[in-house]
Amino acid sequence: MRLGVLDVGSNTVHLLVVDAHQGARPLSASSHKEELHLVDLIDEHNRIVDEGRERLEAFVVESLRIAEDKGVQELIAFATSAVREASNGAEVLAGIRERTGVELRVLPGQAEAQLTFLAVRRWFGWSAGRLLVLDIGGGSLEMASGFDEMPEVARSLPFGAARLTREWFTEDPPDEASVRALRRHVRAEIGKVVGDLVRFGRPDRVVASSKTFKQLARMAGAAPSAEGLYVSRRLFRADLSEWIGKLAKMSSHERAQLPGISIGRAKQMLAGAIVAEAVIDLFEAEVADVCPWALREGIILRRLDGLPEEWL
Repeated sequence: MRLGVLDVGSNTVHLLVVDAHQGARPLSASSHKEELHLVDLIDEHNRIVDEGRERLEAFVVESLRIAEDKGVQELIAFATSAVREASNGAEVLAGIRERTGVELRVLPGQAEAQLTFLAVRRWFGWSAGRLLVLDIGGGSLEMASGFDEMPEVARSLPFGAARLTREWFTEDPPDEASVRALRRHVRAEIGKVVGDLVRFGRPDRVVASSKTFKQLARMAGAAPSAEGLYVSRRLFRADLSEWIGKLAKMSSHERAQLPGISIGRAKQMLAGAIVAEAVIDLFEAEVADVCPWALREGIILRRLDGLPEEWL
């Protein structure tokens, strides 16, 4: 089956086309994406602005054209934090459905965490033992822990890298007081849920997924993406601690010159690093393995498992 997955994230909107069969790993056939930064196209009333609606609709229309050209047999479309939490999110999705016929389903934060966990479990296998899976998006942080294919505990917090940058940093680079205040806030709130996530046992392996973690790992010395999916990549807490001090003194333009840091995400990498260091440290880990699979792959795998539509 050739599947299309249309992912409306808080940072990036992405159409991934895969050849997928039960019992086999999904093979990417085509990828089309745009750094729309929907989380930054929300006004003071928490409404997605007209520019955001128009650009999102245009991307959906273009994705439909590409999906048809690539022979997609089934399109799975979903939206995450930015749309989920916008006061006019339902209105925006209704407009897209009316004009394009695409039904974008809004994933709850807990479902994001669960499906990402599934993808990570399938990637690393049963030998990885009890997993703690961390994912930093543009709008939210997902955490999940467990020993099976689906986690025993899953939590979502509004600690996405783009959201925190917009809410906490008014200067570029930010002032020292703002950096310290964000660090205190993030640690206090994550600390409230640590007990829930380890109550069935401490993890044998901490795994990080998402573009934020991948770029932080590359910045800290991990292998570039050109070396392939199967190269081991790790992100050490000590490296994060060192890099936070450096990133805090750099402008977005300077951060974009670092290995692995894209221009579109350079501004938010400091907030992402603060969250990454906090969550790894609060779970008393020294390192997180970086997984190339995340939410999109989890959705594909769940679809191939043959479950009814309620799986979302």
